[in-house]
Amino acid sequence: MDYGSSMTDEALLEMIEQEVFAYSRTSYITAGQKKLLVQELYHAFRGLDVLQPLVDDRSITEIMVNAHDQIFIEKEGQVLHTDVRFESREKLEDTIQAIVAKVNRMVNESSPIVDARLKDGSRVNVVLPPIALRGPAMTIRKFPEQPLTLKDLLARGALTEEAMHFLIHLVQAKYNIFISGGTGSGKTTFLNALAQYIPPDERIITIEDSAELQIRGIPNMVSLETRNANTEGRGEIPIRDLIRSSLRMRPNRIIVGEVRGAEALDMLQAMNTGHDGSLSTGHSNSVKDMLSRLETMVLSGAAKLPLESVRKQMTSAIDIMVHLSRLRDRSRRVTEICEVAGISDGDIQINPLYRFVETGVTEEGRVIGQLEAVGVLHERIWKLQMAGMV
Repeated sequence: MDYGSSMTDEALLEMIEQEVFAYSRTSYITAGQKKLLVQELYHAFRGLDVLQPLVDDRSITEIMVNAHDQIFIEKEGQVLHTDVRFESREKLEDTIQAIVAKVNRMVNESSPIVDARLKDGSRVNVVLPPIALRGPAMTIRKFPEQPLTLKDLLARGALTEEAMHFLIHLVQAKYNIFISGGTGSGKTTFLNALAQYIPPDERIITIEDSAELQIRGIPNMVSLETRNANTEGRGEIPIRDLIRSSLRMRPNRIIVGEVRGAEALDMLQAMNTGHDGSLSTGHSNSVKDMLSRLETMVLSGAAKLPLESVRKQMTSAIDIMVHLSRLRDRSRRVTEICEVAGISDGDIQINPLYRFVETGVTEEGRVIGQLEAVGVLHERIWKLQMAGMV
C-alpha cells in the first residue's frame, strides 16, 4: 500500500477500509473490531497514533506522555494513569515530528525543547533527550471548543458576580490588566474571557509563543506567533521583536499571551505609549511575587536600567493585577485583585481590592469560600470616570 503524504485523507481512509475488509475475509473479526482497526491505522498515518482518541475525548484536559509506554491524563481535575502506550519509542518520535512539522517548528538533539500546537488549538510542549532522561516527553494542554466566558467562570465559583462586573468595567474602560498564577491555574482561559469584553470596533494585536488564544467577536484583529531558529541557527523571531513590530501596526490594544523574560520591558513600554487596555499573563505565586518577577525579567534584558526606573515604568504601565490559584480541591479561583497604587519609599505599593476568603471545607473536600471586597480604587479611578462608568 502507498500511504504517501500526497494522498488525500479520504483516499487514504478508503484504501485502509479496503485492506481491512480484505483481511477480514481470511481472518474473522467483528464489525466493531473492523471499525477500531480502521481508526487505529488511519490515526497511525494521519492522526496522532494512539493519542488520537485521547485528543478527541473532550472530557480530557491534559495528556502527559512521560515515555512511550507511560501516559497520564487529566480528566475532571484528576490525574489518571492510562493503559495507552506507543508501540515503540520510535513511534512516539514520529508522532512528535509530525506535530511540530505542521506548525513549521523543529525539534532535535541540538534543539531539544519546543512549543507547538495541534490543529484544534491544543498546546503542545516537547522535550527530547538528552534533556529528557527517559526518552521523548510530551505534554498536550487541551482547550474547550467554545472558550469559557466570565459567566461560565462565575457558574464554576471562580469569582463573584460583583467582581465579574468590576473586571468587565475595567476592560471596557481600558485598564491595563496583568493576570498572574501558577501552572494550570487558568491564566489563558481567564485572559480569553476578559478579552471578550473588548469593544468590537477596536484593533487588537495578539502575541504568543504558541498561538492558543480564542478571542471571538473582534473583526479587526491580527494574531502573531514567535518562530524558532532554523537548523543553521537563523530566522528566530522572539516575542520582543513581535511586540516592537506590533507598535507599527496601529493597535488599540496589545495582548501578550505570556511574558517570561526580557520582553517584559517591551510590553511595559507598549502599555506606556498609548495602548491602554492591554492584557498579559505571567507565572507567579502571588501578586507581590509577580511584581518582583517582572522586575527581574526587565533587568534581564536591560541590566543597566536603575531599579527605580524599572519600578516607575511598571507602576505607570500596569493598572490592575489579577491573581489566580488552583486550590487543594483542584478548583481554579481568582484569589486576588489589586490596584497598582504607585511607589512609596522606593517600593511598589499595591492596594488590595478583592481577596479570596476561605470559610470551610465540604465533606467531599471542596473548599468553601469566595472573593470578598476589601478595598476600592483610589489612584486609578480616573479611567472609569473618563469612560463615564462612575
